[in-house]
Amino acid sequence: MSKTIAGFSKLSKSKKIDWIVDTYFSNAEDAKAILKQYWNTNDNLQQLHDEFIENTISNYYLPLGVAPNFLINETLYTIPMAIEESSVVAAASKAAKFWLERGGFKTKVISTTKIGQVHFIYKGDFEKLKQYFGYVKSKLIEDTEAITKNMKKRGGGILDIELRDKTSDIDNYYQLHASFETLDAMGANFINSCLEQFAKTFKNEALTFDLFSESEQQIDIIMSILSNYVPDCLVRAEVSCPVEELGEGNNFSGKDFANKFIQAVNIAEIEPYRAVTHNKGIMNGIDAVVLATGNDFRAVEAGVHAYASRKGRYSSLTHAKVEHGIFTFWMEIPLALGTVGGLTGLHPLVKLALELLHKPSAKELMQIVAVAGLAQNFAALRSLTTTGIQQGHMKMHLMNILNQFEANAEEKLTLTEHFKNNTVTHSAVIEALNKLRVSSEK
Repeated sequence: MSKTIAGFSKLSKSKKIDWIVDTYFSNAEDAKAILKQYWNTNDNLQQLHDEFIENTISNYYLPLGVAPNFLINETLYTIPMAIEESSVVAAASKAAKFWLERGGFKTKVISTTKIGQVHFIYKGDFEKLKQYFGYVKSKLIEDTEAITKNMKKRGGGILDIELRDKTSDIDNYYQLHASFETLDAMGANFINSCLEQFAKTFKNEALTFDLFSESEQQIDIIMSILSNYVPDCLVRAEVSCPVEELGEGNNFSGKDFANKFIQAVNIAEIEPYRAVTHNKGIMNGIDAVVLATGNDFRAVEAGVHAYASRKGRYSSLTHAKVEHGIFTFWMEIPLALGTVGGLTGLHPLVKLALELLHKPSAKELMQIVAVAGLAQNFAALRSLTTTGIQQGHMKMHLMNILNQFEANAEEKLTLTEHFKNNTVTHSAVIEALNKLRVSSEK
């Protein structure tokens, strides 16, 4: 029976595990053995993992795969991908090889501005508030110099601060809307530290501002926090080739393939039900690289989906066209990423992944990640508009089903061969496995 516990965080790891397995599991020893099975045998490495988060009881593994043959701006990459979903790495690799022979991927960073806001309540005259902001703006920047010193040396820092009137949405609600350049750092801690200092200075200086009445001096700071919506931190990725080169490996001519592919993209541009799944496929590629490189995939997801809705309706992130006989498929996407700070200097596999990618700058990583998303979407749409998505996906899923039913090496070999020419479904695999086991018993 579940029960509450006081002081759980102060318990040792072994005591935490004892309480968990004794409270929630019918076989405490089996549960404990599974948790310990995933501990790292290197004590120092395990301690490093234990200290990433709170109340650690074990490690949770995801496969780390690679997709080779990505030609991006004339440089070849093998892209690391951490993901559990079958066929994602295979699809990315297939798309990379397809475009390798057609000039590869072209990318560029459009902008890298990030945003943070101080949200506050002010119940006085807006004209006075504007005058106060004009007076205090330089002081806001001055008071953050200890925080921004090193960032400014590298060419980054605070770009601007604006006063925004949001009283049409919430009574007496205003913002300090600040823009930042954080270079190779994702910059969350830097931005939040600046914002908290802005808030402190903004509130304190108001107490002695001559134009304010006593009540107007009482500015109520609600919160100070960066935004994961980064519509001005944009990267573009695209591929293009003559239409006739698209027909290779399909039962379609290049022209027919291009027409059907563009129609599929057009549907995702106007139909939210399709757009969500369409963009989820893009994020299969993006999230896998973001995870492998120690970045925050939740922040990326939130920002990307907000961007997909920026025109008032959720829509496709990718676009396609044919002009003058040239097929072009492209995407502009907001990505706030870092190659320094966070886990990038701590997690051994993250450091390995970044070295695999030629130790990229944040701008270079933005381009690589965008390409992974574009490639994934191309592969998915190519399957959907030709053979169908399940043919390739279920063949990749076959091994998961066989492992679920504890197939041995010989059974896996036999059934992999069998399903080269037969449709893979969950029930078909179980039936074939049972038949194989019955025949082997005779």
